[in-house]
Formats: sequence, C-alpha cells, structure tokens
Amino acid sequence: MNQFKQIAIIAVLGIGTYVLMSSVYTVSEVEQMIITQFGKPVGTAVTSAGLKFKVPFIQEVNPIDKRILEWDGSPSDMPTKDKLYISVDLFARWRITDPLQYFLRLRDERSAQSRLDDILGSETRNAVAKHELIEIIRTTKDRVPLRDTLLTDAERELDMGTLVPIQKGRKLVEEEIFAAAAEKVLVFGIELLDIRFKRINYNESVRPKIYDRMISERRQIAERFLSEGNGEAARIRGNRVRDLNKVQSEAYRQVEEIRGLADAKATEIYAKAYNQSSEAVAFYEFTRTMQAYKSIIAKNTTLVLSTGSDLFKFLKGMTPDADVVPAERFGDNR
Repeated sequence: MNQFKQIAIIAVLGIGTYVLMSSVYTVSEVEQMIITQFGKPVGTAVTSAGLKFKVPFIQEVNPIDKRILEWDGSPSDMPTKDKLYISVDLFARWRITDPLQYFLRLRDERSAQSRLDDILGSETRNAVAKHELIEIIRTTKDRVPLRDTLLTDAERELDMGTLVPIQKGRKLVEEEIFAAAAEKVLVFGIELLDIRFKRINYNESVRPKIYDRMISERRQIAERFLSEGNGEAARIRGNRVRDLNKVQSEAYRQVEEIRGLADAKATEIYAKAYNQSSEAVAFYEFTRTMQAYKSIIAKNTTLVLSTGSDLFKFLKGMTPDADVVPAERFGDNR
C-alpha cells in the first residue's frame, strides 16, 4: 500500500510539473507574443520581456519579431515615362508595430514579405511610369552634373554629352513610393521605415541603343580632335615651307650680293691692270678670251667667226676637235 502511495505521489508531482511547465513561457527582448485559445487571439499582445503564464493545454504562444526587418525585392523590368525599360532593384526596412493586427491579417513573416512584394512592387512601378529616366537616375535636382571639358561651345548648345535638367530627382521619387506604400501597409500592423533604390540598370533590349549613342558622341569628339590635328599639322607644314623659302631667298640674296661685289672687285682689278701697260692689256685680253673659250667651246663644237674677230686670233693653235670656219665662206664679211 505504501508503494502504491509513492507511485501516486510521483505521478501527481510529474503531472503537476508538466502542467506548470505548460503554463509558463518566456518572452525575450527581441520578441512579442500573441496568446491564442483554440486558434483565436486572447487579450492583448505581450510585449514586455520576462517570465509569463498562460492557461495550459488550451492556450498557445505565437512569437512575433520585434526587431527591424529587411525586405529585399527581386529586380523587375518596368517602363519609364519616356518609354525606356529599366531594371529596378529596391530594398526596404520595416517592423511590426501592431502585433495583434499583424497576426490577424498575416500570421507570419513569410506572408508579410509576400504582401510587401505586392505593395512595394506596385507602387514602384507606378512611380517609375510617372517619371522620365533621368528623374530616377539623378539623385537630386540641386546636384550639378560634371560637364565634358572637351566639348566645344557648338556641341554644348546641342546638349551633347550633358544631362537634361530634372524637376525632382531619385530622392523625391523614393519619398513618393515610401509615402504611398507606408499608408497601405499600416492596415497589416506594419510600419515601413525606409526604402531605397539598390540598383537601376537598363533593360537588355535598351542597353545596346544607349551604348550606341554614347559611342556616337565619343566618335564625334574624336573626329573633331582628328580634324583639329590635321589642321594643325597642315599649318605647321605650311609654316615650315614658308620658313624654308624665306631662308633660301635670303641665302640667294646674300649669294648674289657677294657675287656682285666679287664681280665689281674683279672688274676694278681688271681696269687697273688694263690701264697699267700694253703687256698687261694683252694678258688681260688673253685671260678673258680663255674664260670665254671655256664657256663656249666643248668637244665637237662648231664656231662660225669672222677673221677679224678677237676670238679668232687665239684659235689658230687649237686642237682639231674644234672646227673653226671663217665667216667669209658663208658670205659674211663681219
């Protein structure tokens, strides 16, 4: 009998311990709890950390995260106002501010992520469709873009290589998406804290056209450089030819001046020698005649001279290679 009592006491203690353990739960600093009875919430959410009690067996504890959570959407293709398809990658931060409403509408985080996909994706698509591409790419309207210093004034007037002015900018577009989405997620007990564009890229079908435009602009600048280089090269070559002609002309002038001075000096010497004596005069005539022979007589040269010519008297002893015929044989008595 005593053994039976001991077994009964142990059984009661075990059942009591199990019941006590089933009625006790803990709430951590990063969690908040919703107590459900037969699947329906009972009371308000338990948000304070510590040891808590519930009705065993019929009540269940449903933990809900109290921390800031992350939503990271998948890249999605969407058109802009100027009909350019871009791939937009967005991320957001959110937290659960009304656990009871959250539990009633969504139950768990996976359902919340799915609803955020729908809401944020829809609002992003609407905002992108209302703005041109430059409004989504540029940060703010007050930011001054860098200008290509290689462009000429004419190219700047054509807006080549420059960005068109914007009215809002990416920051205000993000604020529009945030304001519209934050209002819609409040009904789920969710507070949207922030959203940002993580990446914006051209669609594969649009990217080649953008690259072709960039290549075309760079090619125009390169062709302008090539044209300017050719013009500069032509100018340098023209200056070289001009300078060369100037040097040659100056050298020719100096040569002629020196030659003229030499001829004048030689004439002066000849004149002085001519006035000195008859022997000097004869020698002068002889040297001048020899110079004339050197200039006019070559091999197989034929000369027609009169017998009274000054040149003829020095040709009598010439080599037979030079044929000298008196002018009288041709009827010329000069």
